[in-house]
Amino acid sequence: MTDLSAARSLAGALSSAFDRPATGPATDAVAGGSSFATFLRNRLESAEAVLRTGEAVSTEGLLGRADIQSVVQAVTAAEMTLKEVTAIRDRVVAAYQEIMRMPI
Repeated sequence: MTDLSAARSLAGALSSAFDRPATGPATDAVAGGSSFATFLRNRLESAEAVLRTGEAVSTEGLLGRADIQSVVQAVTAAEMTLKEVTAIRDRVVAAYQEIMRMPI
């Protein structure tokens, strides 16, 4: 699985999990602003764009059409973005596990 497909899979899973209608008092807190799902979707779409750019510039560098500085910058940005997506995934998984441990 490539980094890009992993980010896309995570975005789809989180989007479907957080787009379900909420009920209860916590719903009122989110009603005035954008939802967490929207924020998360936007961040992951941005991450996908950075990863795509990194791949494209790397390819151009291999073909000799991009200078080394551009390649290094694009790959570094993609690496940092991947670390961010991984951190978000880890936090979501940890939160899910914590919720599953709660007594019913």
